[in-house]
Amino acid sequence: MKNYIVSAFRLTLVMLAVVGVYLFIVYAGSKVLPTQGNAEIITHNGQKFYANIGQEFTSSKYFHGRPSNVGYNAAGSGGSNKGPSNKEYLDLVQKRMDTLKMQHPEMSGTEVPVELVTASGSGLDPDISEAGALYQAKRIAKERNFSEEKVEQLIANHTSKPLIGLFGPAKVNVLQLNIALDQLK
Repeated sequence: MKNYIVSAFRLTLVMLAVVGVYLFIVYAGSKVLPTQGNAEIITHNGQKFYANIGQEFTSSKYFHGRPSNVGYNAAGSGGSNKGPSNKEYLDLVQKRMDTLKMQHPEMSGTEVPVELVTASGSGLDPDISEAGALYQAKRIAKERNFSEEKVEQLIANHTSKPLIGLFGPAKVNVLQLNIALDQLK
């Protein structure tokens, strides 16, 4: 019995050391990031927004982000937990695709970017792909009386490339893109 208690105590000490080192590495690593592990807060028109949390944009004058299964509520993030073969989920995605195609008739024949019709695992993804933004460019240009090239250039200027050109996809933060869109003349 004494051997088991001593072994359990040793294992507890080793695991405390491992977890402590892990926590230190995560904390130190977060301090290297541009926001130092904190939320990126953007103030626009006197209102504060979190750039790393998806926002809902419904006006046709703005780029739309990923759909959210939690109503963009950061207090209760989560996905739908429905698999790709679930009939209810497939019907929802098809409904979103039909709505998107109706909003963008000029894009008929173009493949709909997947992130515009499927929600992320958290329901709070703030980014879309460059293709997702370009899919919406014609609508934005028409609604705001801008040239399509001007809108495409804005998208290019706000596209974050993969880390060191290798890790992750190119992406566009929808909130930052829409704020820049408001500032375009």
